[in-house]
Amino acid sequence: MANKKTLVLGATPDESRYANLASNKLVKYGHSIINVGIKKGKVAGVVIEKPETIHPDINTVTIYIGKQNQPPLYNYILKTHPQRIIFNPGAENDELVMMAKEQGIETLEACTLVLLSTGQY
Repeated sequence: MANKKTLVLGATPDESRYANLASNKLVKYGHSIINVGIKKGKVAGVVIEKPETIHPDINTVTIYIGKQNQPPLYNYILKTHPQRIIFNPGAENDELVMMAKEQGIETLEACTLVLLSTGQY
């Protein structure tokens, strides 16, 4: 399986949250990660950073932020220009999907944890 560098948007050190589980599982499956969020800490040994630095080598952005909190991050996400964006349950956003598709970015409404578990990531 190829390393698909993934930006986890909504990363949190709270072990009960799906974003935390996803960061850990991505690393377990051999993918490098960038944790981005508003909480301080580390997940899977990677520091959580603020959405400021654009990482141009991202394969996938997996979103764990509700639609209502995404608009201030549109430019950040789109400037990253990932190959795909995964909208996890609760993060679905038709407006961002359209914006991404206009830039040739694949979008999926799916669960990163399920995709990893089933070998579809």
